Amino acid sequence: MQDLRVSIVQGETRWHDPEANRDYYGGLIAPLRGETDLVVLPETFTSGFSNEAIGSAEDMDGPTVAWLRAQAQTLGAAVAGSVQLRDGEGVFNRLLFATPDGRIAHYDKRHLFSFARENERYAPGRDRVVVAWKGWRVLLQVCYDLRFPVFSRNRFDAEQTGQADYDLALYVANWPSARAYPWKTLLRARAIENLCYVIGVNRVGTDGNGLHYSGDSAVVDFLGHPLLDAGDAEGVGTTTLQAGELLAHRERFPALRDADGFAVVEGHLLAGDTF
Repeated sequence: MQDLRVSIVQGETRWHDPEANRDYYGGLIAPLRGETDLVVLPETFTSGFSNEAIGSAEDMDGPTVAWLRAQAQTLGAAVAGSVQLRDGEGVFNRLLFATPDGRIAHYDKRHLFSFARENERYAPGRDRVVVAWKGWRVLLQVCYDLRFPVFSRNRFDAEQTGQADYDLALYVANWPSARAYPWKTLLRARAIENLCYVIGVNRVGTDGNGLHYSGDSAVVDFLGHPLLDAGDAEGVGTTTLQAGELLAHRERFPALRDADGFAVVEGHLLAGDTF
């Protein structure tokens, strides 16, 4: 592992206007060329969080996936963000992770927000996804997933690798300001309990449903300390994750070695020594 430069992009997403959003976010991240290793955009950054956007969902051959690939290549960095994408018979809230070599990994949001009836329109993901980037293992998560710690629990493989499952948890969100305190608290909790860095990227402004977003995007270290806090301002912030400090902390405080073994199989928790 080497130190990793990360950039969070807290923007005011345009409502139901993918082309305008690509132009908008493209302008925000253009100055990052050669200055960062990972750029993180909010959840549903081409449309805002909308059940109605399902009708214009793109597929993996559409303009937004092509745009992400181009941005990653231009910036020389990985670029991540979620969009509504049609795959087969369903539309997924899909977090894309594009790298400069043209590859794209993806994670489909598992926990759909029934409070806003997301579960009635979108298909749920099933698989937990960890991607490798510059020696780091990155867990991909979307918004409401933040409330479900079992699914994101870091796992320590004592027998084979002697390592934790991941080093960085990445959450992209459209998290309304009415629930800002849980957002900020849970980001720190996930970092502390999983002995990892956490990135949480939210949007700002008011969407087409009249919901207000206060941002509060942050980069949090393994002790829950914010390395970067975007507050409620539109803009881009960059900080560096220190690989040596993370590894030293895990060595000093090896709590993951004492964690309960479990596996999540089709929504059911199986306890026991399963890994």
